Amino acid sequence: MSEADAGLPSEGRIAGGAHVLPLRVYYEDTDAAGIVYYANYLKFAERARTEMMRAAGTGHRRLMDEAGVLWAVRRCTADYLLPARLDDAIEVVSRVVDVGAARLDLDQRVRRGGADLARLSVRLACIDRAHGRATRLPAALRTVLEALVTPQSTL
Repeated sequence: MSEADAGLPSEGRIAGGAHVLPLRVYYEDTDAAGIVYYANYLKFAERARTEMMRAAGTGHRRLMDEAGVLWAVRRCTADYLLPARLDDAIEVVSRVVDVGAARLDLDQRVRRGGADLARLSVRLACIDRAHGRATRLPAALRTVLEALVTPQSTL
């Protein structure tokens, strides 16, 4: 880490074909019993997708400014398996499953100590910023994302 990066939040790392973002569960993430509120898993997944894109060199701001596109969640399913609790060190593991002409499919897992706490299947649509409609992924973005594809049979 350079001196300029000191104090910046972690963007995680790409390892074994997946992006891994370490997080900590804060008081604001939990209910009165200290258990993560279910909707916050969606926030964890969104944060991880953002950092995955940034680590791949295609951050949201760059996509909007240079390519005129952005992402919108088209579909999301979640299976909640085990609770995360206040002060837990967790990680979100994000894998690109498929890249379509105007979409991106992801498998995301919120994990603690190797155990899945939640599994999310997410479909993102590539949207033209000016018109708010689905549009084809820019060629350079498609190339980057296709390099990250992990077949579902290996998840």
